[in-house]
Amino acid sequence: MKIIKPEELQKNVFSMIGKEWLLVTAEKDGKINTMTASWGGLGVMWGKNVAFIVLRPQRYTKEFVDAGETFSLSVLDGEYRKTLNYLGTVSGRDENKVEKSGLTVEHEDGTPYFGEANTVLVCRKLYAQPYDPSCFIDKACDERWYPEKDYHTMYIAEIEKVLVR
Repeated sequence: MKIIKPEELQKNVFSMIGKEWLLVTAEKDGKINTMTASWGGLGVMWGKNVAFIVLRPQRYTKEFVDAGETFSLSVLDGEYRKTLNYLGTVSGRDENKVEKSGLTVEHEDGTPYFGEANTVLVCRKLYAQPYDPSCFIDKACDERWYPEKDYHTMYIAEIEKVLVR
């Protein structure tokens, strides 16, 4: 893979995040876990190129993201949709889904990602905060997306490296 600057990324971020899905991947105590994500964003915050991701408290991957300083966001081509669906529906608590997925784990500066990805963002956490239900201006978002009151934690992370094919 080739390393580029975040501002050189040519992909449509709305398609990359909302349609292709991302794999959020992190490592804790020598073990790797991942999950699919279709919510998030890219932008600029505090003078840095950043990624925004949100994780619900019950997601096992959240423990891995919370435990370390970095995580990766891997984007895979459509041919991996079945694998992405599996990784998004099975918990790493129940089985070694990374191993069963057949994907190749690689590392960039100690951060795990998947070798099959067409794009990888290596991210260093800057900020994390659980959503506060009292902050919803549009109460319909709270009602629709949080009937169980299992509010996401939002992470803002600096994009340290972008790897592309």
